[in-house]
Amino acid sequence: MGGAAEFTATGPLADLRVIELGVLLAGPFCGQLLGDMGAEVIKVEQPGKGDPMREWGREKPYGKSLWWPVISRNKKSVTLNLRQPRGQEILKQLIADADILLENFRPGTLERWGLGYDVLSAINPGLIMTRVTGFGQTGPYASQAGFGAIGEAMGGMRYVVGDPQNPPSRMGISLGDSLAATFATVGTLSALHYREKTGRGQVVDAAIYESCLAMMESLIPEYQIGDYIRERTGSILPNVSPSNIYPTADGKMILIAANQDTVFGRLARAMGRPDLLEDERYASHSARGTHQAELDDIVAAWTQTMALDPLLALMNESGVPAGLIYRAPEMLEDPHFAARQAITTLKHQDFGDFKLHNVVPKLSETPGRIRHLGPELGEHNAAIYGGLLGLGAEELAAGGSRHHLSPAPTVAIARNYLKIRRFMELTRGQGFAHIDCCRRL
Repeated sequence: MGGAAEFTATGPLADLRVIELGVLLAGPFCGQLLGDMGAEVIKVEQPGKGDPMREWGREKPYGKSLWWPVISRNKKSVTLNLRQPRGQEILKQLIADADILLENFRPGTLERWGLGYDVLSAINPGLIMTRVTGFGQTGPYASQAGFGAIGEAMGGMRYVVGDPQNPPSRMGISLGDSLAATFATVGTLSALHYREKTGRGQVVDAAIYESCLAMMESLIPEYQIGDYIRERTGSILPNVSPSNIYPTADGKMILIAANQDTVFGRLARAMGRPDLLEDERYASHSARGTHQAELDDIVAAWTQTMALDPLLALMNESGVPAGLIYRAPEMLEDPHFAARQAITTLKHQDFGDFKLHNVVPKLSETPGRIRHLGPELGEHNAAIYGGLLGLGAEELAAGGSRHHLSPAPTVAIARNYLKIRRFMELTRGQGFAHIDCCRRL
């Protein structure tokens, strides 16, 4: 287990059971969101391999992913080979008492395995099948492979992100996958509401490219009616001014967003420049947008006369939205993050204290919470297959040889190995007898 296990579910979705077949991000992030709000999420993984997310991430201390404990938090892991008939039959048993099936395979995969919605809904008419793919379940591109990067590009995001002098950029995070998962969650909760009234489930079809397109504001009518194509604009939004990153006297940066009329008035007075309010070039939102570059120069010349801290204090006192550009260190030190518990800490068996972002949003009556970090591969086979489905010991023992499921892996050896490596790194050069000390671990 990635951390101290606590499976007592609370939250608004605590009475729901989700079977997650997804891998990587687009499906599993939807499972994370549902699990954060209390749903029991049973993640089905391929025996011996598991979700590739177990290996992903930029930093992997001791060879272990730091991303996996986050994306798989609040989930239970079982192993099951869905390519085998017996594995398919076991999944059907899980589906019989489930509320939601979540998957992000290429369209047609479940159907080839005899696990399409027509088959599963006959077993459980109230089942909601949430499907997250690159291009959706229908249309000429449906069968094509589609990762988040492709959806971001096709949905319009990549073209407008970055500096205008450079090729289209990416956001630095897997935004397309996460957006698709978020919209899939909205669709799933909507389908649940409909089921409450009718008793009938349905299919939720979330496409990555459409989820990105849904964030593109008025991009389509701007072209269709105004014959305008948005371009990359770096740190600004065209015709929205002043709203930019500005330099300070001590070589730092502050972000000021004062484009709304009343807010710009507060900024002008804080700058000691009430005359700007009488200047027709800056007197209205539209006028400021037309003269965006020169207004940015005026604001930047003023911010360069003050150090960051007093400048930020002045903006706050004046009611002008302003802030800093944070990285992880600043987030961990910020008192507002601490006061709202935006970052929480759980224990991880290998990493010790494990800090990660908390559940969003906060509910006043039925808040979600992180009960535990990501599980080991197949950690809950016995509890789910034996306890929930009532499969006998012989079935569980024989499952590995039949390749439809496998018993929970023995992790003691791996844990001890990591402890030994950690001990040796900490004591290297200190004259300890490594072999004797490691034996005691």
